[in-house]
Amino acid sequence: MTLIKSISGIRGTIGGAIGDNLTPLDAVKFASAYGTWLLDRNVKDTTEKRLKVVLGRDARISGKMISSLVSNTLVGLGIDVVDLGLSTTPTVEIAVPMESANGGIIITASHNPKQWNALKLLNEQGEFINGEEGQKILTLAENDAYQYAEVDKLGTYAKDRSYVAKHVKDVLDLDLVDVEAIKNARFKVVLDAVNSTGGIFIPALLEELGVTCVELYCEPNGEFPHNPEPLKEHLGAIASRVVIEQADFGIVVDPDVDRLAIVNEDGSMFGEEYTLVACADYVLGELGGGNTVSNLSSSRALRDVTEKHGGLYTASAVGEVNVVLAMKATDTVIGGEGNGGIIYPASHYGRDSLVGVALFLSHLAKSNQSCKELRDSYPSYFMSKNKIELTPSLDVDKILEEMAHKHADAEVNTIDGVKIDFPTEWAHLRKSNTEPIIRIYTESTSQEGADKLALNIIEEIKEIAKIP
Repeated sequence: MTLIKSISGIRGTIGGAIGDNLTPLDAVKFASAYGTWLLDRNVKDTTEKRLKVVLGRDARISGKMISSLVSNTLVGLGIDVVDLGLSTTPTVEIAVPMESANGGIIITASHNPKQWNALKLLNEQGEFINGEEGQKILTLAENDAYQYAEVDKLGTYAKDRSYVAKHVKDVLDLDLVDVEAIKNARFKVVLDAVNSTGGIFIPALLEELGVTCVELYCEPNGEFPHNPEPLKEHLGAIASRVVIEQADFGIVVDPDVDRLAIVNEDGSMFGEEYTLVACADYVLGELGGGNTVSNLSSSRALRDVTEKHGGLYTASAVGEVNVVLAMKATDTVIGGEGNGGIIYPASHYGRDSLVGVALFLSHLAKSNQSCKELRDSYPSYFMSKNKIELTPSLDVDKILEEMAHKHADAEVNTIDGVKIDFPTEWAHLRKSNTEPIIRIYTESTSQEGADKLALNIIEEIKEIAKIP
């Protein structure tokens, strides 16, 4: 069992020993540290009014328990809580500025299995806190440096269940979401929401767009029917269902609805890497160009599409906060991550599957192509995503350093782990921020090439680390 404390939040498995797992006490300690950081950050404002935090959770079995602990801790610090209940990560992100709140917390472990949960932390803009801010919160938690409010200064707790409609309206109001074109196309889709909150929010959006939705795993009970990471090997059920239903395509979201994958009408994968590529192609085409950003582990296809439209492509370090920083620095019109995360600044600076679905539907409706034809219109790159489990004895930094040295004759980038660019393919190796693993992403001009490169890289790592 595991507890991971990082600058992006706290994530762990439920149950077990304090400090080793995400126990109730650990949730309270970290919520206390975050609330204290907010109070310190807004010390001038607290003399006139209480601070406010927006709270939401995905449908994990442990979500209600962790949410209750977190909300009551914040109230105990003298902070008002607006609880959205079952929600999505992007919904909480847009709710923070809508509520004029000072911050937000999303209770979700994203793509991790059901025994995991986490606290994701937002600032007053509804964006993830940066590294410096996260370190301050970690220090507060380590030192138990918080003081709770006296009885007359306790915060308040209020529920707000209006944000399904508010989020959907926010998406429909975007200039490039062509509602009429989508309605006229009369699309039929299959939705796999892995029994989490996507089963609430995506159907609500599709209904407003006149899209017929066949629901698969849309009961928000937290009982994930398959591994919740939206990868090809986990999506056999929806691939079959799309064909059976003769649907135009399939939609897959992860438990907190910030990753979007598409399944073609023949059951083949559009590819989560190409979700961003397609949405960017549409946005850049409608705007007559613009800049894009994705992280180092994302496909070269976004660069190709951006350059086709006369824009500038920039690669950032992995992590949503790093992508957002690069987007702001380069005046980017759309960006995100190759894991199906669409960040569209016209809406907000956060990965949002509702925005991604609406942009993709607009693109498909106006392209006069099938989903498979649209996918085939893009440069053909193929990825292999692998990982190696870490043990405490492994010196990951030394392994990555030796890998960089071993491939010094290639183009090597070390801003985030090690990315090795070869003429027609690349490999990116990095330590995960959310799991005790080394992630190994490779891309080539064929699936066989990507898989072969991945196997070679894994063998080289095992040799260096002396892993049998």
